[in-house]
Amino acid sequence: MKKPDVPARDTIAPSDLTFGLSTCKRCLWLKYWFKFDLKKEFPLVKPLADSQEEHFRRASMQDIDASLKPGVVKQWGQWVKSAPISINGFETRWKILGIYDLLGHYTDGTVGIIDCKVSDSDRDNGPFYAPQLEAYAHALENPDRGKPFPVSSMGLLIWKLAGVTETSSSELASNSHGFGVNQHYVPVERDSNRFISILEELITTIEGGMPDSGPECNVCNYLVKRAELEID
Repeated sequence: MKKPDVPARDTIAPSDLTFGLSTCKRCLWLKYWFKFDLKKEFPLVKPLADSQEEHFRRASMQDIDASLKPGVVKQWGQWVKSAPISINGFETRWKILGIYDLLGHYTDGTVGIIDCKVSDSDRDNGPFYAPQLEAYAHALENPDRGKPFPVSSMGLLIWKLAGVTETSSSELASNSHGFGVNQHYVPVERDSNRFISILEELITTIEGGMPDSGPECNVCNYLVKRAELEID
C-alpha cells in the first residue's frame, strides 16, 4: 500500500486519544491517511446524550456538583480547534478539532469542561477519559483563532440507568413510562505531561508506516478471518 503524500485530514479527534490508541493503531492510521473509518451505529446513544446535555444548559455548576466553584453552564455542543501542535519544540501539521458537551463559566474567569456520558461501563472513569478532556482543554487554551479560555476543571457527568418509572406528565400519553437514572459527577485531574506523551505517541503512530493491527480489534480480526475463508 502506497502512503499518500499528505494525509486525508490534518486534525486530531479528541476521542482518538482514548479509543483510537487503545483499540487498534492500524485502524487509526488508515483513518488519518485514507479517511477509511468504520461507522458505528448506537441508535439510543445520541438522543439520550442530547437530552442530558439539554437538561444542564444554563445550569449552576454547583447544582451539577457541590465540589465545583460558583459558575453557570453558558456554552454547549461547540466546535473547538487548536493552533498547530508542537512536539519537542517542533511545530507539526496537526491540530485538535472536536466538540465539547458542556462548558461552565466560573465567576473567577476560568472555565470547566463537562463531558456527558449515558452508560453503565466500568470504563467511565477519570484516567481513561482524561486525554480526551485534556484535548478539549488544550484547544480552548491554545485556540487556532480567537481568545483563549483558561481551564480550571474537567469532569464526567454520568447517567446510569436505574430502571423504569411511571410518569404523570400531561405532555405524555396515558400509561406511558420513562427511564430513571442515577447521576454522579467524576472529577478528572489534569496531567499535562501524560497528555503530551499520549499526543506524541498518536502523532508518531500516524506519521509512521502502517502499524500492526491491535490484537483485540474486532474489525481487523473479522477481515483476516474472512480473507482466510475466501482463500480456502
